[in-house]
Amino acid sequence: MAQVSHWRGHSLARQEELFAYLFIGPALLGLLILRLGPMIASAVLSFSEYAMVTPPTFVGLQNYVTMFTKDPSFVDAIRVTFTYAFVATPLELALGLLIAVLLNQQVPGLTVWRTLYFLPSVVAGVAVATLWWWLLHSEMGLVNLALGIFGIQGPAWLADPQWALPALILMSMWGVGGSMIINLAGLQGIPTELYEAASIDGATRWRKFLAVTLPMMSPVLFYNLVMGIINSFQYFTNAYVMTSGGPGRATLFYNLYLFRVAFHYYRMGYASALAWVLFAIILLFTLLIFRSSPFWVYYEGMARGR
Repeated sequence: MAQVSHWRGHSLARQEELFAYLFIGPALLGLLILRLGPMIASAVLSFSEYAMVTPPTFVGLQNYVTMFTKDPSFVDAIRVTFTYAFVATPLELALGLLIAVLLNQQVPGLTVWRTLYFLPSVVAGVAVATLWWWLLHSEMGLVNLALGIFGIQGPAWLADPQWALPALILMSMWGVGGSMIINLAGLQGIPTELYEAASIDGATRWRKFLAVTLPMMSPVLFYNLVMGIINSFQYFTNAYVMTSGGPGRATLFYNLYLFRVAFHYYRMGYASALAWVLFAIILLFTLLIFRSSPFWVYYEGMARGR
């Protein structure tokens, strides 16, 4: 009887294992066919010259050599993308945390204010880009009309090479509600006992923020920083709709240049090489952030600096 029970248990475990593979099968197939397969194909194509209408021709490292030595557009795309990533991301982090702290107070109409700040982050894509294109129009835009009320001559914004990129950075603050909600959840998870202990010690409100709020919020800020950097390096839609990389190359973001190379010039081999360089850049900065996290991210119950 014991042997029969053993075999029945073994059969049941086998059935559960088969059902588990059955349920995860679609996700695995999607990963292999829609993600891993194209990644392998692009890795192979990055070492070839491929114009889509003719078979690929192996060229070795020529695409990468050309990219780093003979392509001024690549340099401009790197400059624009890095500038945007390292200006817009800190601004979004700071503004998201500031709004979350303000909305974590007991003020009238709190739910309404939270909803109003969060709603813009839900609306995204071409609709937002079109809206901001009208807002920043040099002649009919509401931004310049509002500045004119105070006697300020607004710039040409998207038509001015000096103002086009700052305009897109300003526009990125529109979606700060997403990080604000995450920060708000983190703030509400901070034990009130810590603030009470700080008050007993005579800490001011600013000191409480530095000694209690920031350390306890560091895991949330860490998450927002990683996601912000990744999203910034993949910036595409707004630049494509609003400026098309112009004026000149002032807003030629990396993804926009990659898109042009692939679908305007039909240089799929070179575009694949660009994609892998972008992957390496994002991976490098993500790893650097993770490596730095032990020095500034505090997890309750763990010693800092480990």
